[in-house]
Amino acid sequence: MEIEQIEILEFLKRHPPFQELPAEQLKQVALSIDIGYFKAGSEILRFNEPLHALHLIRSGAVETYRRNGDLYNRMSEGGFFGEQGLLRGAKVRFPATALEDTLIYFIPDETFQQLFDENEFFADYVQVGDSERRKTSKAGSQARADLLGATVSTLLSREPVTIGSDASVWQAAQLMTEQHVSSLLILDTEQHLAGIITDKDIRSRLVAPGLKSEIPVTDIMSANPVTIEQQQYIFEAMMLMLRHNLHHLPVLKRQQAVGVIAISDIIRFESQSSLYVVSRIFRQQTVDELQALVPDVHACFVRMVNEDANSQMIGSAMAAIGRSFKQRLLELAEAELGPPPVPYCFLALGSMARDEQLVLTDQDNALILDNRFDPKLHDDYFKQLANFVSDGLAACGYTYCTGKIMATNPQWRQPLQVWQQYFQNWISQPSAERLLHSSIFFDLDGVWGQIQWAEQLQQLVSNLAQKHPLFLASMTRNALSRTPPLGFFKDFVMEQDGKQNNILNIKRRGTAPFVDLIRIHALAIGSTESNSFSRLQQIIAAELLPKGRGEDLRDAFEVIAMTRIRHQAAALSNGEEPDNNVLPEQLSEFERKHLKEAFQVLSNAQKFLKFHFKA
Repeated sequence: MEIEQIEILEFLKRHPPFQELPAEQLKQVALSIDIGYFKAGSEILRFNEPLHALHLIRSGAVETYRRNGDLYNRMSEGGFFGEQGLLRGAKVRFPATALEDTLIYFIPDETFQQLFDENEFFADYVQVGDSERRKTSKAGSQARADLLGATVSTLLSREPVTIGSDASVWQAAQLMTEQHVSSLLILDTEQHLAGIITDKDIRSRLVAPGLKSEIPVTDIMSANPVTIEQQQYIFEAMMLMLRHNLHHLPVLKRQQAVGVIAISDIIRFESQSSLYVVSRIFRQQTVDELQALVPDVHACFVRMVNEDANSQMIGSAMAAIGRSFKQRLLELAEAELGPPPVPYCFLALGSMARDEQLVLTDQDNALILDNRFDPKLHDDYFKQLANFVSDGLAACGYTYCTGKIMATNPQWRQPLQVWQQYFQNWISQPSAERLLHSSIFFDLDGVWGQIQWAEQLQQLVSNLAQKHPLFLASMTRNALSRTPPLGFFKDFVMEQDGKQNNILNIKRRGTAPFVDLIRIHALAIGSTESNSFSRLQQIIAAELLPKGRGEDLRDAFEVIAMTRIRHQAAALSNGEEPDNNVLPEQLSEFERKHLKEAFQVLSNAQKFLKFHFKA
């Protein structure tokens, strides 16, 4: 190979999906590549023209557009485009323009098709499409094999250790000892995954109850375990393990088990990840020790922003950390106060429930109590529990809710039947004042105890909301009270921050109105989802919005959310207190332009909301 081709080969080795190709195949790709140069502003691809190559960006930046001229994607080094056209008749689907002086590697059509046909990972990666890939792609100059960009397959170091479902626990334990593993996959007669057992299962489900080791392994296994596909990202594995409190996660390839990953695998891979922070949270023994982890939480947040994670990744990671603080505080509270007199469920509300939490956040929580709850007998315990957790959260950076939406407030510390009545009244007898203070309860998540009660409330809301148009209209009137900060001539409408600065409150005038209108549409279709992006996905599938509007909402929400996130990360990096007050003059002209466009999408969406729900 010539020097230039060696440089191309090294470049391919650093970027997905090429980095996953076998060495010989990668070499052949490098030998087939041609190179092209495009000046800033020049047209690279024109709609419906013949397309002969996959375009891989060596340096520079490129924008692709929808047929109507709307921006579709923006890519830099390591990004590629043209794959949709090559897979659909070899015609350009998305026109492309060089945003900067750009160097392009051309991978010939025949080489691309061969890779697509012969390499499963390459085909899966390409078929995901730009709109999904850009959620986890690097916007910087080099895509690194880190928590955000690496796939689960990179963690697999050996074939899975398996045993048939007809084996005994003794045989399973013997095999685990021989193979030096802490988990074992159980396969049914058709070699499909039936369950998993771990060292902990043997201790807690066999030894502790005093059972005999000759019993079938199916008696102690966890049946139908949570799994992940090998081509998914390590970040997704981490979120699954956090959500379901798992220490072992089976990995599948086309429904066949190919391995198991453990928390320790991820921690070794990425010691500064949010999972590492969570693991430390559960090792702390006092509130003071938990409070000492706040700098680690901030560092994790800044690191994710610097690595160009999207708002979903950052929001879900911060929410997972917040839940972990709550869960550990509840453990410490029960250790101090003793076991609860009746069962309960501790609720997260608002951004934590939506998986959209950032570093600047207050605490919104509540308690669902067993219907046998007697205030005279039991409330003193739950009052102390609520105060312990609330004070602990405040010490860890989650400020007290100024509206007193906390379990310390007796109004939000009630039996399940009272909560059910709350929601029935809010929905069947709506008023602007009542819903103004209760809308946060329509974003809820059970984080401790009898979490099925939270799911029951979500199902109740799903069943009732879509049957009460007056409720949806009342929610809409409240949602329209917060409008985007755009004037008549599409200029920003500024606010004063008390320091003679003209600012944009990016939460109050941006992300919050977005969350409100998405929530209303979700309630209208009976969705039980809490996350705004998940709700939008269901709204788009239900065809509730005019064609293309849902996708516009998703992209605009991401623009505004990331502006808020980057602003807070910059404050932390500069040793300042984060806030939601963005100074437009500190944004680039490019950022201001796209922020205005995002606010315009929000404004149009509010107009549609008002019309649709007759508010």
